[in-house]
Amino acid sequence: MGIFNFFKSQFIEVIEWTDQSSNTMVYRFPVQNNEIKMGASLIVRESQVAIFVNEGEIADVFMPGNHVLYTQNMPVLTKLKSWKTGFNSPFKAEVYFVNTKQFIDQKWGTSNPIMMRDPEFGMIRLRGYGIYSYKVADPVVFLKELFGTNASYDTSNIESHLKKMILSGLTDLFAESQIPALDLAMHYDELSTEGKAKMQERFAQFGFEITSLYIENLSLPKEVEQAMDKRTTMGVLGDMNTYTQYQAAEAIREAARNEGGGMAATGAGIGAGAAIGNAMAGAFNANQQQPASPAPVESAKIACPHCQSQIRATAKFCPECGKTVQQKTVPCVNCKAEIKEGSKFCGDCGAKQVTEKKCETCGAINGPAAKFCGDCGEGLEG
Repeated sequence: MGIFNFFKSQFIEVIEWTDQSSNTMVYRFPVQNNEIKMGASLIVRESQVAIFVNEGEIADVFMPGNHVLYTQNMPVLTKLKSWKTGFNSPFKAEVYFVNTKQFIDQKWGTSNPIMMRDPEFGMIRLRGYGIYSYKVADPVVFLKELFGTNASYDTSNIESHLKKMILSGLTDLFAESQIPALDLAMHYDELSTEGKAKMQERFAQFGFEITSLYIENLSLPKEVEQAMDKRTTMGVLGDMNTYTQYQAAEAIREAARNEGGGMAATGAGIGAGAAIGNAMAGAFNANQQQPASPAPVESAKIACPHCQSQIRATAKFCPECGKTVQQKTVPCVNCKAEIKEGSKFCGDCGAKQVTEKKCETCGAINGPAAKFCGDCGEGLEG
């Protein structure tokens, strides 16, 4: 009886797969050393396709539903096994469940800037990032081209390749569109639609269908954006001479309002009156400028790290306590300039002294010298 039960346990009567993850694309049913009983139940759930493989050759494909396995509904495998009609013995075959649901929230981003020619700014470097989603549209092509004989396959196995395909297509699309940099934001939807259509043929080569593609952001380098902000500010101010004269008049009026005592108040009043006269004269003679008197130069002072006395910044020893004021320095993580040990920021480049940088957009961890995120391409704060 024990031997009979042993042989009976080797026959698989129910074949099914319940996906416990969100990114598994293919799962091979564990039938090694087991035989499938003819008449067994095959349960294929929605968003799944079951494929039988016999000795490396794809045989029958089953769509969602509850299937009872027998020779009549397995024509290809029946032919490969040379079974006669009504054959009822157990058999061995590999069963692969292919997940046909959409794999959403797949990220793409420019690891390196895209060089473009802009009609207004000339040569520019463009960065961007976004998301896309896709699904397995042709399971047979997918198994032949990508999966092979692995036990399982998930989105991480193909993520890098798909991201590079998308970046290649979008780079070509952005360059061909010839849309000025300042007008890119108003064409996100059109560029996303055209990018999706451009990717369909490339994805189909692997049995995939790209179901959506979105551009979340296209940006210029920070230096260019800062120059654009300054240019905008100048446009808002208008005539710079008039603006400078207005600012001078406002400053003089505020100085004249400060109340003082004795000769100080008298001197302030005389000085304010003279300054107002000069400002009014400058308003009528815009081409004449009054040279500013040079401010007295004072040597920079620092606090002694030992006794806190104010000493010259260039001093090597404190004149009060006699101890050295030279502190241990370390190189900046960004520009390599020597800075005080324990400093949080570099005095030369302003870079934050950290061992790693976290992207605020996608959360990816980057190296301390990185200026742009390696996943989404967004600029990193120093």
